[in-house]
Amino acid sequence: MATSAAVKSVPSAEDQRRHRRVLQALTGLLLGMFVSMLASTVVSTSLPVIVHDLGGDQAAFTWVVTATLLTTAISTPIWGKLADLFNRKLLIQIAIVIFVLATAAAGFSQDPGTLIAFRAVQGIGAGGLAALSQVIMADIISPRERGRYMGLFGAVMAVATVGGPLLGGFITDTIDWRWNFFIALPFAVAALIMMQRTLHLPVRPKQKARIDYFGIVLLSTAVSLLLVWVTNAGTDYDWWSTQTILMVGGALLAAVVFVIVELRSKEPLVPLTMFRNRTFTLAVIASISIGIAMFGTSVFLSQYMQMARGATPTEAGLMTIPMIAGLLIASIVIGGLVTRHGHWKPYLIVGGVLLIAGSYLLSTIHYDTNFVLVSLYMFLLGAGVGMTMQNLVLIVQNTAKPTEIGVASSGVTFFRSLGGTIGVSVMGAALASSATNLVAARTDDITAAVMSLGEKGASVAEQLQSGAIPNVAQLPEAVRVIFEDIYAQAIANSFLIAVPLAVISLIAIVFLPNNPLTRMTTSERVSASEADLATVSTAEGMEALTATGSEPASAPSPAAAETPEVTRATGTGSSR
Repeated sequence: MATSAAVKSVPSAEDQRRHRRVLQALTGLLLGMFVSMLASTVVSTSLPVIVHDLGGDQAAFTWVVTATLLTTAISTPIWGKLADLFNRKLLIQIAIVIFVLATAAAGFSQDPGTLIAFRAVQGIGAGGLAALSQVIMADIISPRERGRYMGLFGAVMAVATVGGPLLGGFITDTIDWRWNFFIALPFAVAALIMMQRTLHLPVRPKQKARIDYFGIVLLSTAVSLLLVWVTNAGTDYDWWSTQTILMVGGALLAAVVFVIVELRSKEPLVPLTMFRNRTFTLAVIASISIGIAMFGTSVFLSQYMQMARGATPTEAGLMTIPMIAGLLIASIVIGGLVTRHGHWKPYLIVGGVLLIAGSYLLSTIHYDTNFVLVSLYMFLLGAGVGMTMQNLVLIVQNTAKPTEIGVASSGVTFFRSLGGTIGVSVMGAALASSATNLVAARTDDITAAVMSLGEKGASVAEQLQSGAIPNVAQLPEAVRVIFEDIYAQAIANSFLIAVPLAVISLIAIVFLPNNPLTRMTTSERVSASEADLATVSTAEGMEALTATGSEPASAPSPAAAETPEVTRATGTGSSR
């Protein structure tokens, strides 16, 4: 019994030491993730006010969001490729610097165009943080053990995603919205110092870098043309027009050439050979749909709270907590269950069902829908995202080659960001078109409401005719109720777009191969592969020595019968 107890205590002590090392390495990484999430979420509830103050319309509001998502999507596979070639610790520190400096610069914007430009640069840093954090986690935590640390990630997400909108709303309501862009600077400095001191990664052999610049240009061109077309079609030009033919045709041509270039490139931006892996292909399909559900609905939920329910930015931050709560609770609980039992597929399927339910139910909301119901719908959607988002990256890392962890992880993240980018653009275009049609349909009601205001009606009419997004909460009640109804219907219609894509996501999840999760980190898998290679090479070397060595003439061994065949095969036999 004593011996048995002693044997059991050895792995327990080793497990504790390993746990402490992981926690130490995660400290800087978690703080870096907190910086990126805080800088993103702190402005989320303030965007309607920001775009209104800068004189932007609904298209500008959409591009403020999609500019970041677009550059995040395009830069993610680039960072992933760099992660397989260079020092990952240095790369993530560079990403933090780019992200925070661009965020701070956005605070000085005087017009929507400048804001959109800085948000685009911000997305480059965000792509690095998204890709590299996943790659570094795979370096220090095995897929099976990942759930054990989900509580830490959940705590960081909770503070950033719940506290960020609340802090941003408070700053906007009490000081000025520009300070939202500066709040992350001290946290970024702390993250860089902490990461330098605590994040110690295995030394990687230096490799010659080959960046697929042509692929980057082609991918950027294809996606940008598609997004510009989706945003402006139906307003600046007809859906069926010369501009549509040129933009869509150009996007398709760039996409086809991109595929050809990637197939011929020695170091492709997106290795298309990875699509031979069934797990990777289905995870990508599911991630596209999840990106649309996650980014699209979260962006327009804040707009719904302020423009359909008359909430202030601070109140909007509070009102979106149910969705964040669903995401956090699901990701932490499911992460623990995956670690404990090793099963992941049932949770992914349930998450896919919740995505469909949440997206559909949100498409039924009105400006006066009971907020308890709206909260329930948001919670379901958040839980669906929490069950699926990180687990899809997890299972891809579980099956990818250790040398391709960077491109595999960033590949899933890239397509999720790309799905979110396209989703926000499509939903924003649908919202703008629907709102325009609804305003036209209720022109008589709006005119009557403005006329009832007397002298104040002239200034209200001027604001409504400017083309900028109205500040609904500050409109007189007679006009405010009409616009709350209009925007509620328009936003609900845009949510409906996510439903069929959530169904596609569920189908892809159902067909994912149910592979067991490994308990080895990426570094351990690399070491194991090298050990296996050394073992094989040694065995082959011994065989070669045996085959080409000379045998003594006397005392033939029992294996002498095989000698003529061996010598004939190697050409070293004697004719005597």
